[in-house]
Amino acid sequence: MNDSGPGTNEQLNAGLRGLRDPLVVAAFSGWSDAGNAASAAVEHLAEAYQAELAFELDPDDFYDYQVNRPEVTLTVDGEREITWPTTRIKTAQLAGDRDLILVEGIEPNLRWRQFGGLITSALRSARPSRVFVLGALLADTPHTRPVPVTTTTRDAALMETYGIGESTYEGPTGIVGVMADLLARSGLPTMSVWAAIPHYVSHPPCPKATLAILSQLEHLLDVPLDFGELPELARAWERGVNELAAEDTEVAEYVSQLEEQQDAADLPEASGDAIAAEFERYLKRRQGN
Repeated sequence: MNDSGPGTNEQLNAGLRGLRDPLVVAAFSGWSDAGNAASAAVEHLAEAYQAELAFELDPDDFYDYQVNRPEVTLTVDGEREITWPTTRIKTAQLAGDRDLILVEGIEPNLRWRQFGGLITSALRSARPSRVFVLGALLADTPHTRPVPVTTTTRDAALMETYGIGESTYEGPTGIVGVMADLLARSGLPTMSVWAAIPHYVSHPPCPKATLAILSQLEHLLDVPLDFGELPELARAWERGVNELAAEDTEVAEYVSQLEEQQDAADLPEASGDAIAAEFERYLKRRQGN
């Protein structure tokens, strides 16, 4: 099915049947997408593998247009076109003729449970072997070090296969946390992949974090992924932040302190406890602004 308009529940499910051992990668821009790193990872996969639209949700059901406004663009023919904020599901093909399902969306403003139920039902109809829900958060991590990426799951088989555990985070959550919970409860083998972004350079894009997420996905999938220009973009981003830090002694000193703390602690790449602690620090920062 290649339908550019919103579909019914049955159409959503039918659009993903008959795929070959599909994998699912989902991300939502908004509260759980610091630096747009997670949503950019899905966008990169969609472009690299020429993903085709399977269907999109009716935006009237889930979005407040005064919060997420539609955008007007001009086509090559000079026609005005309005793009509505919504969530789209696309399909593509990885190496080895394995199918890939991509969920690209914006965190909904309304009816989260209905939204989650529709997406979960559609993905269950595809019978995926793995579902990856991506997120990114702000953290006290230096931009000069590898971006910390953590993977968690509630699936016992996946825990044993990948040597990972369940998140211990407690507190406010976004649609990423809600979807991971719904998908896991529905019986789908679901993993959450989170990148930690330096809070002092949180403005998007953050190609270094996007590359880190995709690198972790490549490891988990055991399938080579096309990174395109991301490695060079990540290096350019780090050089740019280095130049900015060099112009501000306070920022340079702060980065140096973060480097020393990380090197001294020699922490693994963000355990569930660490992610919970970073979330708490992030929320305190929001309350202080």
